[in-house]
Amino acid sequence: MSGRDKAGRVFFVLGSVVLIASAALHCFGGYRMLSLALSASNLNPGLQAALRVVFLSLGWHWVVAAIVALLAGLTETRLRKILILLCGFAVLIEAGVGASMMGFFIGNELIGSAAVLLICGGLLVEKSRAQT
Repeated sequence: MSGRDKAGRVFFVLGSVVLIASAALHCFGGYRMLSLALSASNLNPGLQAALRVVFLSLGWHWVVAAIVALLAGLTETRLRKILILLCGFAVLIEAGVGASMMGFFIGNELIGSAAVLLICGGLLVEKSRAQT
């Protein structure tokens, strides 16, 4: 394993850890605040339930993207570079759209930094020689 590949591994592992931590903060910390805000609102109960589902689905999406990037990189599949970059760019686009609609806050900054780490890691890892 070359130095470049080791550095890439460090970057995408760190990016995945930051993304999972962001999802945990979102689902456990943010969900409580969302529930309090929704209970004080006069929003239709059906829309309240839908917003709760979307909120939790977003956190789950981050966990899945982080796990896909980790599995692709650590198992050295042939498509690992593409999969890591796909996960990184998907989260980066999500962070950018979120920042443009809601403004900058800690959530966008966390997933944005995770996305940059994933992209850097994906650019640094070498293509796998695996034949699977």
